Amino acid sequence: MRKLVYFIASTLDGFIAGPDGSDPSGPGGFWSPAEDYIQHLIEEYPETLPGPARAGLGVTAEGVRFDTVVEGRRSYEVGLAAGVTDAYPHLKHVVFSRTLTESPDPAVELVAGEPVSTVRELKRGNGKDIWLVGGAELAGALYGEIDRVIVKLSPLTIGSGIPLFGRATAFAPHAWELTDHTVLKSGAAFLTYDRRRA
Repeated sequence: MRKLVYFIASTLDGFIAGPDGSDPSGPGGFWSPAEDYIQHLIEEYPETLPGPARAGLGVTAEGVRFDTVVEGRRSYEVGLAAGVTDAYPHLKHVVFSRTLTESPDPAVELVAGEPVSTVRELKRGNGKDIWLVGGAELAGALYGEIDRVIVKLSPLTIGSGIPLFGRATAFAPHAWELTDHTVLKSGAAFLTYDRRRA
């Protein structure tokens, strides 16, 4: 069965974005990824680079981990604000939203319904794993469905912001097993945790 993988950048103090929700590494963001971080993404996770970045970096690798990306409306609107209607044209792209009524891009599938049933259906299908790009509210709604968390931990603290899981996420402790890790010279770390199932 396919896995739902929350592949997400986080600060040391557990935030995926500042209080305003904007892209931390985008224009005017608070974090500029180091060269070794970008190179690691190119080599190990090329499918997670947005289409414009792939074009700019000359990345053509299909990638081996994901063929589908799911995200919430707020996360999707970060790209829309930059004029990008489909940041991941090389992946099946699903956006969960109860307020968007028409997709700004024919390749982006809008789902207005409850995300758990849709993700369960995707997991039963054939293909590579499913990448949960964010945001925190969707990660909270899918908390029980996440099979793997890959945290791209930046050597940075910000004090406050949007946490890894939305503030409305129910209290439900889960144990995770560290199954892989890479620490870069710049201080960033890629930490892979698999959910321990009873």
